[in-house]
Amino acid sequence: MKKKFLLLLSTVFFLFGLNQLHAQDSAAFNWTVQSKKISDGVFELTFKTSIKNDWQLYAPNQTISDIHSVELGFADSSIKADTILKETGSPKKIKNKIFDDASFNIFDKEATFIATVKINGTIPENLIGTFKYTYGKNDEFYPLNNYSFSVKMEGGVATTARIKINSFDLKNPVSNCGDDGTEGKGLASIFLLGLVGGFIALLTPCVFPLIPLTVSFFTKRAANRQKGIANAMLYGFFIFLIYILLSLPFHLLDHTNPEILNNISTNVWLNLLFFVIFVVFAISFFGYFEITLPGSVANVAGEKSGTGNLLGIFFMALTLAIVSFSCTGPILGSLLAGALTKNGGAIQLSFGMGGFGFGLALPFALFAMFPNWLNSLPKSGGWLTSVKVVLGFLELAMAVKFLSNADLVEQWHVVKRELFIAFWIVIGILIVLYLLGKIKFPHDSPVGKFSKGRIILIILFAAFTIYLIPGVTNTPSANLKLISGFPPPLCYSVYANPVNCEKGIEPLRNDYEEALQNAKKLHKPILIDFTGWACVNCRRMEENVWTNPDVKQLMQDSFVVVSLYVDERKVLPASQQFTYTTKNNSSKQIITVGDKWATFQSENFNAVSQPQYAIISADEKILTKTKGYTPNAKEFASWLQCGLQANRK
Repeated sequence: MKKKFLLLLSTVFFLFGLNQLHAQDSAAFNWTVQSKKISDGVFELTFKTSIKNDWQLYAPNQTISDIHSVELGFADSSIKADTILKETGSPKKIKNKIFDDASFNIFDKEATFIATVKINGTIPENLIGTFKYTYGKNDEFYPLNNYSFSVKMEGGVATTARIKINSFDLKNPVSNCGDDGTEGKGLASIFLLGLVGGFIALLTPCVFPLIPLTVSFFTKRAANRQKGIANAMLYGFFIFLIYILLSLPFHLLDHTNPEILNNISTNVWLNLLFFVIFVVFAISFFGYFEITLPGSVANVAGEKSGTGNLLGIFFMALTLAIVSFSCTGPILGSLLAGALTKNGGAIQLSFGMGGFGFGLALPFALFAMFPNWLNSLPKSGGWLTSVKVVLGFLELAMAVKFLSNADLVEQWHVVKRELFIAFWIVIGILIVLYLLGKIKFPHDSPVGKFSKGRIILIILFAAFTIYLIPGVTNTPSANLKLISGFPPPLCYSVYANPVNCEKGIEPLRNDYEEALQNAKKLHKPILIDFTGWACVNCRRMEENVWTNPDVKQLMQDSFVVVSLYVDERKVLPASQQFTYTTKNNSSKQIITVGDKWATFQSENFNAVSQPQYAIISADEKILTKTKGYTPNAKEFASWLQCGLQANRK
């Protein structure tokens, strides 16, 4: 069970970005699809392929270990396809050893499958769907591989949706006010967040006792003090490097599709999976079991650490990363998930991982340089277990956030704002009770006299919990600015008329063309708000900056405001779905509302992060540079004023 969980943990970040990259032979099949009109709204889709390299394609209409051999699906639920597919030619019958010599029909040279499809309503010019097929040979079996297709339909109506606006000139706005080089600030904050995570990891039972042992090893083994310091610093550098290397696969995903990490971070099932994983992390931190990598991995790394000087030091660093995984894994997982939800691309992950590795490595180098500092370290003891348990409770708080993300994206209205805050209040109370010794976990030592550190933590968590309590009420004090953006929006409430729900600014939602028409009628510029349901900084802007009197008046009176949600999962009607060729000459299927606006943002404004604000004129000219997260209301209002002045030009 533990190994299965670890396998899941190690692959979870890749599943949603690499679902088309299989170890199997992707060149074995070359599918084509054609459409033929049978009657009004009824079409036949014919899928053909040749089969190479001795692979065996399973015929349709078979169930293999509860899996349908062939499936045809459409995002638009109004499109109905026959569950029974026709096939041409004579399939062969084989016995499959994987399934206890059960017999199945297969094709091994070429195959043609025919499906009947009924479309209610407008016929699209091109029908987009997913054809899933199953194949294998010998002891290999690959079920339900995706073939995403787009096929021209007789009598179909072309979509009028626009993505690339040719009049947009991002390099030459009317005015140069706006953001310039703000990415560096965001990366610095991510690095610092990782650094704090690394320092926290040091205070866990898996890492803290290793500091004096490792430092003593380097100082005693070296021929002189300078050599010992150099080796220890090299050891620290390798720790830093190992965590940087862990982020490299995400750069492959980011290069393949710059929006993919954004899609991952707002994927409903991934957020629900994170919820489950963080609950498991918490239970592990409570001491009921340990999450560890397979012992063989640590053994191999440990053996290599005894080889040549440079290589041996690298494997010593790798051994530390492996043996400390039961403590650092959940913290690192929080960091990775947090960086993903910031929608900043793989570079943010690298900076966060680098910060974590640097925070973990720095003490080893410093204590090697100044070994006398070891005398000032507190002795290992029960306090390390207490730190780990408190981290477990914080993992539960993180789990609630991921559950809330899924709820917001799908608009289930289950985890309302007050329920979210109530969860955090309960967690805060449990932390305080634990620190007071009223709650015990398996590896806890008896709580004797309270240390100063424990007393400070009790006061901090008690104060924060008390601060949260007004958040469950329908009063003006329910607007908890300290945690703004983390709970659901103020309007996403259990109360029928939440008093803090700001009604002054009512942006159009997900309709750029309507905003454009309104701007022409009212002779106003358009303020485009690229946002997302799961975007923390978007909520902070709406709750703390948009409500500023100057900002609010400008947005109400002087702009047509449109909010475009890049993570909106509402499926477009089939007639509005299309395949778009990006400026990088890659094809992208526009299936959901979020697909449309995420592509609109990346194609026109070279960005995939939210919030991002853009001011354009009614004749679609870019008036200023764009603006990102700006917690200073005065600065944001000044930028809006600059946009108005540019519009007058």
